[in-house]
Amino acid sequence: MSRGPRAAHVRRDWGSSEDGCSILHVDMDAFFASVELARRPQLRGRPVIVGGAARGVVLAATYEARAYGVHSAMPMTSALRLCPNAIVVPPDHRAYHEVSLGVMEVLSDVTALVEQVSVDEAFLDVGGARRRLGPPTQIAAAIRQTVQRRYGITCSVGIAATKFVAKLASGHAKPDGVLLVPKAATVDFLRELPVGALWGVGERTEAALARWGITTVAELADCDVATVQRAIGKVAGAHLHDLAWGRDPRPVQPGREEKSIGSEETFVTDEHDLGVVQSKALELADRCARRLRQRSLVARTVTVKVRTSDFRTLTRSRTLATPTDVGREIYLAARTLLAGVDLRGLPVRLVGVRVESLSPAAEAVLQPTLDDVAGEGAGPGEARRDAERAMDVVRERFGSLAIRSAAALDAPSPDRSTTTFQVADLS
Repeated sequence: MSRGPRAAHVRRDWGSSEDGCSILHVDMDAFFASVELARRPQLRGRPVIVGGAARGVVLAATYEARAYGVHSAMPMTSALRLCPNAIVVPPDHRAYHEVSLGVMEVLSDVTALVEQVSVDEAFLDVGGARRRLGPPTQIAAAIRQTVQRRYGITCSVGIAATKFVAKLASGHAKPDGVLLVPKAATVDFLRELPVGALWGVGERTEAALARWGITTVAELADCDVATVQRAIGKVAGAHLHDLAWGRDPRPVQPGREEKSIGSEETFVTDEHDLGVVQSKALELADRCARRLRQRSLVARTVTVKVRTSDFRTLTRSRTLATPTDVGREIYLAARTLLAGVDLRGLPVRLVGVRVESLSPAAEAVLQPTLDDVAGEGAGPGEARRDAERAMDVVRERFGSLAIRSAAALDAPSPDRSTTTFQVADLS
């Protein structure tokens, strides 16, 4: 939950020019609380606080609770005095972690230039994705729609020419909004903010600046840099003066190397039809394979995750004989794994497919199948890979929904007997 100063009077329309605005800051709205509301839709519209017992602290609060003055890190006793009718929900950090991973995977589908800065926020540089996905505002809309559809939570997006301004913009877009700050409007936008909105300005720095009569970003920008340095120090003063003029050269820096790639989806209603679950697994396997090819990687291990209506989560994994980036091969392994999951007769709430043990495709030794060896030219395995690459080209030009893989119920499997059972079980 952001505690940074936010100017209520700042307008929401600064123009429509997106030239030079390739930085997005995506921030989940009341993240922990939103995840709980997605799990407990009956609580929507009511003041909800996520936190410990009476002697604990507030971890998150819905906007209905915030209206009473409740905020993060507040003692629970104080929060309940302000909002006695609040519903207190204990935190489930495992659930938050899983949703966070899923959201970051959504962002990684947009661009490889993703810098995660916390469990619920990240920067993206979409400069290289504009030709494929459209202008930044269109990309932001697609991200928000996908996150809402898959996880039932909302996010706000700031779009600007720099990371610093994009982060400020997302804060002013909350909740559930988008704010574009055109490059030419950067300084005008900043001048309307209190000085406490700048990165690095805490209570002590804000007080030190106030003693010199500096309370707004406009006053800081108009002040001589030497004066600012006398107030708060040489390095900090020069840095804040640069920020006041919108100067922030820091690029988006992707995190550590990926160790796995996955995707999951929660059904709108708990799914009784196991054939639908199987079809969704095919879609997720295809999504994983596409991301492998985008990153020139192959995977050796396939994992499926199933969550039933009682929130019991089950995972199963299988190591392939040879690494792959082909969606059909990932799907066949996932289908076999799904057959081994004991659902206890319960409907499915969520299904996920993940690939692990990643390695560069250029270094992988791809073992040909018997059909590949016996045939002339490219065998079925390589032909399928070429077909999926062609699908990638279509999606890049016309969008991710332009073409989809067909169900492969009659396809041969690495484990024919298990797959036969799987088809009978899920179809």
